Formats: sequence, structure tokens, C-alpha cells
Amino acid sequence: MMSTKAARNSHGQDSSYFLGWQEYEKNPYHPTTNPRGIIQMGLAENQLSFDLIESWLESNPDVLGLKHDGASVFRELALFQDYHGLPSFKNALAEFMAELRGNKVQFDPSNIVLTAGSTSANEILMFCLTNPGDAFLVPTPYYPGFDRDLKWRTGAEIIPIHCSSRNNFEITKGALEEACIRAQKKKLRVKGVLVTNPSNPLGTTLTQHELEILVNFISAKRIHLISDEIYSGTSFGTPEFISIAEVIKGRKDDVEDRVHIVYSLSKDLGLPGFRIGAIYSSNKAVVAAATKMSSFGLISSQTQYLLAMLLSDKHFTASYMKENKRRIKVRHDQLVEGLAGIGIRCLESNAGLFCWVDMRHLLKDKTFNGEMELWKKIVYDVGLNVSPGSSCHCTEPGWFRVCFANISTETLDLAMQRLASFVELSGPGEGPPTRSRGHKALINWVRRSALADRRTER
Repeated sequence: MMSTKAARNSHGQDSSYFLGWQEYEKNPYHPTTNPRGIIQMGLAENQLSFDLIESWLESNPDVLGLKHDGASVFRELALFQDYHGLPSFKNALAEFMAELRGNKVQFDPSNIVLTAGSTSANEILMFCLTNPGDAFLVPTPYYPGFDRDLKWRTGAEIIPIHCSSRNNFEITKGALEEACIRAQKKKLRVKGVLVTNPSNPLGTTLTQHELEILVNFISAKRIHLISDEIYSGTSFGTPEFISIAEVIKGRKDDVEDRVHIVYSLSKDLGLPGFRIGAIYSSNKAVVAAATKMSSFGLISSQTQYLLAMLLSDKHFTASYMKENKRRIKVRHDQLVEGLAGIGIRCLESNAGLFCWVDMRHLLKDKTFNGEMELWKKIVYDVGLNVSPGSSCHCTEPGWFRVCFANISTETLDLAMQRLASFVELSGPGEGPPTRSRGHKALINWVRRSALADRRTER
């Protein structure tokens, strides 16, 4: 009874990434009502700075009351708004995007297409740039949801750009060319490259060298580049985040027309429920087509109004960005130190709401079957939902994405205690830390994190 489009088996719902969520929803951890439940560490949400936004809302009650200078704007917002969006919000969003990038580049509000989150933005770009059977190259490991967002309804294909831990998963010209060859062998037409910068799941920012390789590659091939920059406001360390907009600025060729940026307020402001996404493109044909398609997923007028007012408060946005980054770094460091205390290392990272965690030494079998066995133990026995590297199409078994910004410090402490007990009792495959060393290190880390928590979330 279903159409072939609806029944197409490319949603990715059977991925371990989504299966882990399902197991969590069956048995969610709660400190009092379900203390033995599964702790959600597979959700990249930023819940660290809600108090800052709540404080702003308390100081600006007219915004929630749908008033401006004391006068109601309810009727104006209640009426139908066309799919171009409120000019006040697009102007504020363009300025905020520039602010996040240190005002090194500016954004023209007329080049912004508003969408219901970045999921919608990426899918719309796929509809605009590909025909069924065309392909985009995506570096691995990549966000598991892309199998749904890019492929399911559009009919486009993903060709992985295989990246390796040998060079910290950096993108190379050789890897790009090799992916093109694999696409040709499959008789797929490559229409572009899509990257996340900062990377999900690596938590790293692309280097100037990588960005220049990408731009030169798509320029030579005459294809498109989509830079998903939804984590741009989470970068907390060095090297600093560099937007693709900075790299193409001032180029003499026409590459600017084939570079498109995806942005969202879901990660930087922690507002995924508000469904605020955007496409930024200098290509007028893409903007026109994407604007028409955005009518299937508009952002409500009252949401645009609220965020236009919030983002227009430059004192607030500057203060928020600084404090939010500081809190992310503190929580990131607590996770990295806690894992190190039990003999588990992470890829060095400087952005994002997660760490790319190396558990290869815990594998009994150095295969993806071995990775799945370890993942099942972590989910069912340890009670932690983390995302296995295979769900991110990583070519090396034993890596996991672990999120840290969606849970409290106390819950993170408990997660580390559970994992420490598992590592010490089960014994890793190679070179485990001794029981006394792991236990002592964990105790010291819990003490340090508790102190840091008092200083951070006062």
C-alpha cells in the first residue's frame, strides 16, 4: 500500500545510532525514580547555558508577551507570513553569524533561506543540487543522520571520503580523489562535497590547509561544497574555527556560487526544539529554489520574533558566546580527564558537544563485530548510550562518540564510575590500567570535577 518513496530503505532507522536511542527511551536514567537506567550520552544537545537565556527572558518580558515597546504585536505575528521570513530576524541572524566568526566576514540577509532546522536545510540543498542517483562526497566519520537527511527522500547517494586516525582523520587531496574514483566505478555523478565544520562526530575544526584543499578540489571539478557549520559557536580552543566563508572571500574565480553554508541555533544556543535553521548561499538560483522549498517547513512567526529580539541584543550575545564556550570547555575537560583516569583516550578536540573516544584497546575482537559486542555491553550492562564509530561510517573499529553537554556533572560522574567498574572488572583487550591506579585516578577526577562544577554552575 505504501509508495516506493515512503518504503525506500535508506532512512537509516536501523542504525545502531538510532537503536541506542530506542533502548534509552525504554529505560531512561533518573537520579531518584530510575537510578539504574541508561544514561543518554548519544544526544548532542547543549544544556549548559539555559540559565543565561532564561535570565534574558526574565529581563525582557515583553518579548514572551509578544509586545514591542509595550504595544502588542500579536495580530501581526498571528497572520500568515510568506516563506522569506521576518526581515528583522534575518538581519539579526546574519549579524550573529558574522559575530560568531569574529566579523571577519559579513553575511547578506537576502542570501539567507530560513528552514525548520539544519536537517531541513541539508535536505533542501540536496533537492536543489542533485538528481536521484547523483552523489555527494562526505568525509568519514560523519553524523549518522546524514544517511536520512541527504538520501532518504532525495534519492541522492553518499560516497564516503575515507579518513584515518593516522593523521587524526584530516581530509587529504588523495582521499578526495579516491572517493571520486569509487563514485565513477559505481557510475555515480559527483555533484559536490559536504563537510561538517566543526566536525560531528570528531569535535575538531577543519584547518586552513584542509579548507583550501576542499575549495581547490571543488573548483577544479566544477562541483559544489556544502559546509555545515551548526557547531561554529561551540569552538573553545585552538586552532580557532575558520568558516568556509573566510576561505573563499576575495577569490577571483566563480567558486563562491558553488559554496553553501548551513547554520542553525540548535547547538550554539541550545534550541533544537525551536527548529531554527538556515541556508546561506551567494547563488541566486539556489536561494530562489530553496526559498520555494522552505514553504514545506517554515519557522513560526513568534519564534522568529523572539529570536530577532534576543540576537539583536549585542551585549547579551557577546556575553553569552564567551560564557557558553567556557562552560563547554570545562565540561569537555571533565570528560577527557575522567576517561583518561580509567585508561581511555580521546582524539584531541577543540569544539562540539562530544568527544571522539578511542576504545580500540577494549575490543576482544578487532573487527566491527567486536565493536558491536562492546557497544551492546556499554548500553545494556554499563547503562550508557554512546554512538559506535560504525554508525558514523568510521573505517576503524573501536571509536565511539560520547556526548557531554546534555547531562549534569553529577550524571557525568556516575557515567564515569559505571565505565570504570566495567573496564576494571571485564579487563580490556590490551594493556589495562591496574585496578588501584584506575580507582585512584577516578576518585581524584571526581573530586576535581565537583570543584569545577561549583565554580562553573554557580
